[in-house]
Amino acid sequence: MAPVTIHANAPDIDIYHGSYPVKMKIIHTALDLRFDWTKSWVMGNAKLTVQPYFYPQDSIVLDANGFEINNIWALDSTAKRKLNFSYDGKKIQIALGKKYTREEKVNLLIDYIAKPNDLEVGKDIASPDDRGLYFIQPDNQTGVPRQLWTQGETECNANWFPTINNTMLKMSQQIKLTVPDTMVTLSNGLLKDSTFNTDGTRTDTWVQEKPHAPYLVMIAVGKFDVVKDKWRDKEVSYYMEPAYAPHARLIFGKTPEMLEFFSQRLGVDYPWDKYAQIVVRNFVSGAMENTSASVFFDRMNMTPASYKDETYEDIVAHELFHHWFGDLVTAESWSNLPLNESFATYGEYLWMEHKYGKEAADMHGLNDALAYLAKQKNATLDVIRFDYADSEQMFDEVSYQKGGRILHMLRKTVGDEAFFEALKRYLKKHAYQSVEIHDLRLAFEEVTGQDLNWFFNQWFLASGNPYLVVNTSYDDSLKQVVVALSQQQDLNTMPLYRLPLKVDLYYGTKVERKPIVLDKQQDTFRFASAEVPKLINVDAEKYLLAQIENNKTLNECIYQYLHGPLFMDRFEAVQQLADQVDQAEARRIIVQALKDKAWLIRLMALGYIDKLPEQERMNVYPEIKKMALDDERSYVRASAIVLLKTIYQKQDNGDVLKIAGKDNAPSVQQALMSNP
Repeated sequence: MAPVTIHANAPDIDIYHGSYPVKMKIIHTALDLRFDWTKSWVMGNAKLTVQPYFYPQDSIVLDANGFEINNIWALDSTAKRKLNFSYDGKKIQIALGKKYTREEKVNLLIDYIAKPNDLEVGKDIASPDDRGLYFIQPDNQTGVPRQLWTQGETECNANWFPTINNTMLKMSQQIKLTVPDTMVTLSNGLLKDSTFNTDGTRTDTWVQEKPHAPYLVMIAVGKFDVVKDKWRDKEVSYYMEPAYAPHARLIFGKTPEMLEFFSQRLGVDYPWDKYAQIVVRNFVSGAMENTSASVFFDRMNMTPASYKDETYEDIVAHELFHHWFGDLVTAESWSNLPLNESFATYGEYLWMEHKYGKEAADMHGLNDALAYLAKQKNATLDVIRFDYADSEQMFDEVSYQKGGRILHMLRKTVGDEAFFEALKRYLKKHAYQSVEIHDLRLAFEEVTGQDLNWFFNQWFLASGNPYLVVNTSYDDSLKQVVVALSQQQDLNTMPLYRLPLKVDLYYGTKVERKPIVLDKQQDTFRFASAEVPKLINVDAEKYLLAQIENNKTLNECIYQYLHGPLFMDRFEAVQQLADQVDQAEARRIIVQALKDKAWLIRLMALGYIDKLPEQERMNVYPEIKKMALDDERSYVRASAIVLLKTIYQKQDNGDVLKIAGKDNAPSVQQALMSNP
């Protein structure tokens, strides 16, 4: 799921949220649903096949929030037996009439009405985003379609069908949806049957035979056009409002390629029967990885013009990657949510790396790192944490962005071959099961033959990140390069890290790489060197999630920009040179960065143009005009236009701005309408 924002204060008392205890498990859920669109009610029959987990049981407790329960029966082999139950508005306590062992199954039939729209915020649910099922009603609003859709994560599906809110459970399902014949339905699994009824309705039957967690169950109903693709022998489909359906392949068309790439990279083929993606109105999150049927917010209702600014391709990759990490293998508790979300976030990086190259992927990874580092509070939170006040608090930059960067560091630590072999082992061993963080560690240890507790303890099971101070020098008397490193994070609240790093020494056309391990608070590393290197590049692979303070000279920064092989080399160099704009050589590189191959660096360079002396600003004026029209990235074009309308407003920009007016990217149009 895409990140959500929740405002809740952790209580003063100690809290531990472990995995839910399991007394009874649901093996299969069969729902038969109709809808009262006027009252926003769900009229349902739920048939649940349940079974004791281990110990004999004579009762079961189901989650069902705000229901009207009409009757509950046990469906024995020869009879339908009415059961006694009590209901407090949130949980149904059902007496089964006898004790059942773990070898026996019970079929329960529950006749109910769910009223998710009647749930009171603060009493029945924590926020309006927790209703679970949403009726989107036109209510005389022009352009608002009638729709119905669900959002189950974390524990909201119990607001529209009776279940057990436990991520450890895995069940198969069948869902019958009776809707107006003019509407389209979507659910998990395959559409097995459509029956046309005499009252103008149609009953669609969706079946998913492979088991998944209850929070991943979904339904959607509305007037959608369905655009179909295929991956191997499986249907890939895009459900969109008719006005946006012509652009479905522009928005989602890379999905089959993603399916093939992820299947091959992981060594585990996409495991579900189909893959559908649907865009709905007023969705409560960015997107949700419901098994075989992902839901997306209505910003994905795009045109070719809006696609120029944001493709949301990362979200498409994120939700798809969840179908291995989250759907096939599921975190056993919300405390272990990073096993779902960190992987989905890293799936974005893997796709970018495959499709657009390492430069684009590293740019994406940088944004993840900056998102985590931007909030001071994030440094106080463990990645795997059991003390949250509300499970929704787990959906943050720690579970997503920090976790994704940790997986990248793990990949760099063990190497590509071991990394992906361990992921394959993890997925195959735990398919259709739930997991905790140690299952991941054990998979990596089984593949590498190494004890990796040190890595998992400092990154997944602790808070914070390194604050690294780097000092480099050359000892002419000993002919040695000296690298002095110091970890200056608060060791009362954060670990003393073990950091395997690479140090690159640049000598003209030759680069020497020196591997080091920093496992002390302070350490000094010396390397024999007949001459002074032009650049000493610590963390040469730029993989470390850390705040780093470095003492590079102006010449070293310039050399790093000109000769560093990575996007991050150039990004760091421009960032440091921007603090030295009083130096002509620093300004020369900033101007050169206007033509950098990475659009983010070009955008950075534009942001520093106003710091140049007036004559130098005029010297780059022709380049700014060119960028306003020709840069391949709309945000860069927009930024250049803003410069033309501000620091270059006295120049004759009429022709350029007139031509730019034909650029229909929203960011460009906004820049053109901005006031100087």
